[in-house]
Amino acid sequence: MGIHGVVVTYPGSDRRAVDDVSLDIAAGEFVVLLGPSGCGKSTLMRAINRLVTPDSGTIEVAGRDVAGEAPEVLRRSIGYVIQAVGLFPHMTIGRNIGVVPELLGWTRERIAARVDELLALVRLDPQRYRGRFPRELSGGEQQRVGVARALAAEPHLLLMDEPFGAVDAIVRTALQDETLRIHRALGTTILFVTHDVDEALRLADRIVVMNAGRIVQADTPLHVLAKPATRYVEDLMNAKDAVRRLALISVRDAMTRGNAQVATQGSIEAGATLRDALTLFLEGADRLAVDDAGTPGTLGFDDVRRVIAAEQT
Repeated sequence: MGIHGVVVTYPGSDRRAVDDVSLDIAAGEFVVLLGPSGCGKSTLMRAINRLVTPDSGTIEVAGRDVAGEAPEVLRRSIGYVIQAVGLFPHMTIGRNIGVVPELLGWTRERIAARVDELLALVRLDPQRYRGRFPRELSGGEQQRVGVARALAAEPHLLLMDEPFGAVDAIVRTALQDETLRIHRALGTTILFVTHDVDEALRLADRIVVMNAGRIVQADTPLHVLAKPATRYVEDLMNAKDAVRRLALISVRDAMTRGNAQVATQGSIEAGATLRDALTLFLEGADRLAVDDAGTPGTLGFDDVRRVIAAEQT
């Protein structure tokens, strides 16, 4: 997917909502647009599926210029999840999920199979949920159905605009976990909008920070935290918070290998984060044993300091 020199100005405004934005997104990448309200992130997303028409610039999805696509055809090929969910209240969950495949002319049997497949994917029992109505579901369950509906027609691209902003913190974390699991299972390209820094750090392969309609930094979560491009990014990310950085680095990346005989006071998985390790250090451990797929090693607080220092250089 490619965005090239896109400008959007709303009628009656003398300020560009999106100001000459260019961004390439690789197939299968999970990109998060991050910034405060009014920074242009949602407007940019709406321009992708032609809910907003750019003043200039081009947007390509799956190699095709979206300006040359009929809006209704384009939107059937792009998944879209919003905070309000937007399920049709008079339709069952099964019919809600099957709306776009039905418009695309899929057979009834194929739609039914896809509905059950997607309900299982978002961890809702098809037998229990396909015949229910939206009013019978919790907010978190409705959001899961919204994700399933967006994936129904096997889109190349999934757009998610503040999708979990209306649910409580516990449900939000669960939905983030589900989104990551689905992304890893399907490899769908995802563009996700949020103003929540922790959510961006948790989900993104790459974070695109926006301010006043422009991209001010686009990089991996760890690099955005460790090397903020501007004071604005530093303040937004609270980049001096070292604990946030620890949550983005795995034990595998910091461990000292081959020291199996060194005395340790516990163990930790190689795939755990340094934030997990910090908890054990605070509980009294000086050095932890690590086994990385048969390769022994250890992790100490000196290893944590070394990795953090390397990220800042």
